[in-house]
Formats: sequence, C-alpha cells, structure tokens
Amino acid sequence: MIQKNFFKIIFLSLLIVGCTATPPQQPDNICSIFKEKNSWYKAAIRTEKRWKLPPYVLMSFVFQESSYNAKAKPERDKLLGFIPWFRPSSAKGYSQALEKTWEDYQDETGNRFARRDNFSDSADFIGWYASKGYFQGFEKQDARSLYLAYHEGYTGFRNKTYRKKQWLIKVADRVQAKSQIYQQQYWGCAKELKKKRFIFFYSFINHYDRFNAYLNINLQFQYKVTINSTISSSC
Repeated sequence: MIQKNFFKIIFLSLLIVGCTATPPQQPDNICSIFKEKNSWYKAAIRTEKRWKLPPYVLMSFVFQESSYNAKAKPERDKLLGFIPWFRPSSAKGYSQALEKTWEDYQDETGNRFARRDNFSDSADFIGWYASKGYFQGFEKQDARSLYLAYHEGYTGFRNKTYRKKQWLIKVADRVQAKSQIYQQQYWGCAKELKKKRFIFFYSFINHYDRFNAYLNINLQFQYKVTINSTISSSC
C-alpha cells in the first residue's frame, strides 16, 4: 500500500511540475496565454468566481506588474550612479505585492502557504485586493481606477494622490488599454477555452486511471512473485 501511494504521488508531482514558471510565448494575446498555460486559465477562472474580477483585467495587472515573470523584483537603486544598492520596495513576484500587504492577504484569507512567485496565489491576491474596491463604487471592469488604487492604496486613491504622479496615470492608462485588448481577445476564445478545460480534465482522469490500473497489475505481479519465492525457499 505504501509503495502504491508513493508511485501515485510521483505521478501527480510530475504532472504538476510540467507547468513551468516561464513567461508565456505570446504575452500580448490572452487566448494564446491561456492555451499555453492551462493552469493559469484555471487560476483566472477561480479568481473570477471568488472575487468577481474578470480574467482580462487580472491579466492586464500581471502583464504590467511583472511581465509574467515569477521572480520579478524592482530594480536596485544605484549608489553614486553605478553601484547596485537596495531595492526601493519589498515588491516581488507576479503581482509585485509588498511584503506587508501580502501578509495582510494571508491573514485575511487564511492562505498561509501562499507564495508571491506562484501564479495561482498571485491571481487570488489581485482579486482579493480588487474586491475591496467594489464596496467603494469601483466597477470590476474599470482597470484604470482599480490599478491606481492597487498602486496608491484605497485611501490614497480617495485622496487623489495619483494626480501628483503623471507617470502613474500613464501606466494606469496602459493597463486599461491592455485590459480592453485582452477583453476583445477573450470574448473570442472563452467558449473554446472552457471546452478545452473539460477535455484536459477528462484526459487527466483517463491517464490517471490507466496508470492506477497498471500500478495495481504490477504490484499484484510483484506480490505473487514474492509469495512464490517465499514458498519455494521454505520447501
């Protein structure tokens, strides 16, 4: 039984490891991203169901914050103009969440093992943070306002601190534009993605059942060989 469970764990681990953390090959096309990375699509759907954040808004955030780089961090400041120094913030991962804000997310959601370099956790974090704006009058498709609040905090947004940061307003405009492009693309492939999601799940179950059947036969054979060897040696 222990041996059987061990092989099952190895099999499942190999399937999970197959989802690499490399950026998508076509980051400007949300359909291509989700077709290439099925686990990201499923994470985006879970985020939408839990936090009501559309996939195209979510992905426009990730695109802007990290360019889909799991290990992304702010560039180091330069001492004397050329010596690498400290980073300007603790931002990290797909969502570029600050360490303190990430801890607040973990405490509030109970997701204590969440990691900033994990896409599913990062997607859930962005959805969690965006959902706080819905009660303040934010529209879930208003990527521009949501991004400004994401960067400045909701108190900062209410105080309009972003008005003193023209560069940030330009970035928020880019996020809105990317969200609209992603939205048009997503509407053209949403049904296909949903269909492939069920096909992938069926394929996974089918392969798992075949592996499980093979494992049972193999273990039964090993058991019979062991019994026969034991009987032979005792005679």
